[in-house]
Amino acid sequence: MSHGPRSGLAAVSSAMLAMSRHLEVRDVLKTIVASARDLLDAQYAALGVPDDHGGFAQFVVDGVSDEQWKAIGPLPRRHGVLAAMLDDAAPQRLADVRRDPRFGGWPGAHPDLVDFLGLPVRDGDEVLGALFLANKRCPKPEGTCGFTEDDEELLGILAQHAAIALTNARLYERSRELTIAGERSRLAHELHDAVSQKLFSLRLTAQAAARLVDRDPARAKGELQQVAVLAAEAADELRAAVVELRPAALDEDGLVATLRTQIQVLDRAHSARVTFTGHLVRALPAAQEEAVLRVAQEALHNALRHSGGEHVDVTLERRGSGAVLRVGDDGGGFDPHAVRRAGRHLGLVSMRDRASGVGGRLTVESAPGKGTIIELEVPGG
Repeated sequence: MSHGPRSGLAAVSSAMLAMSRHLEVRDVLKTIVASARDLLDAQYAALGVPDDHGGFAQFVVDGVSDEQWKAIGPLPRRHGVLAAMLDDAAPQRLADVRRDPRFGGWPGAHPDLVDFLGLPVRDGDEVLGALFLANKRCPKPEGTCGFTEDDEELLGILAQHAAIALTNARLYERSRELTIAGERSRLAHELHDAVSQKLFSLRLTAQAAARLVDRDPARAKGELQQVAVLAAEAADELRAAVVELRPAALDEDGLVATLRTQIQVLDRAHSARVTFTGHLVRALPAAQEEAVLRVAQEALHNALRHSGGEHVDVTLERRGSGAVLRVGDDGGGFDPHAVRRAGRHLGLVSMRDRASGVGGRLTVESAPGKGTIIELEVPGG
């Protein structure tokens, strides 16, 4: 690193703090790309977020002027080395990208890229984007790559934080669509209590790493690894806070579609497998649908955060003119008779209140080591 390790750590810290300063997707992408180029001392950097049509929904570059970017033309398609980064988990480190057999050329106004380092931005099995750098600013013999294994490792750290930042920013943008003042107030409270302290700890840990880098590089590396852990925990807390909100899509898409969408998000965000089966034929009254959604969210939160299970199964089916929701997990379970302790801890009191508020009935079946099944039955209109 030609600028030295201290400025390198500052660039890493800047990328991580971007998660707390900017929650719009575009701003987060710009900060990550600029930090990557500064950290690895490259002439160019870019991060592309793919769409569902063979191209990129967003493509952010650093090192190219606005005039150059306009002259280059439309966003690139997913082919060649870009496609390889999205389809293959392995990093791409090349001495000359133009000589790679997958290279397909670029527009006339495109700058010449030579040595190249890129890798996918992943959230579990989902590929969120491709992050790459080109033209390392360092002396290098003809035909060799200026990017090193250390550069590859540092870019990997930034890619992990890019995945967290992208997921958080997307969830935040969805949450801005909510218009109910009480829900916004509750979200602010959740974010303050659950996320802000994690981000504060993250900042302190990054500062500690900066102080240690000169006298104890091994401990500095350990502190940076702790930063990654804290950032991942903050992302989990933010996901939990956002997914608990009543989405605006409930009124438009209905209960089944809304539940399915939320469960797909949870399945991607957590290591446990989360599945959904819905057989509700016709809509329920609005109050019943909201009660079912809230109880499902609370039960899912409990199962994913506290049960330790590997599988959570959610079913929604019609019963007479009403419906039955069932959320079951294969986790550690608990003693449902210990109402004072477990009821408050797992939100059972609030779930029962929601059920009774719409004339429904909540039952809990659980035992230590036997998993948990929460069932809610609500009447129809």
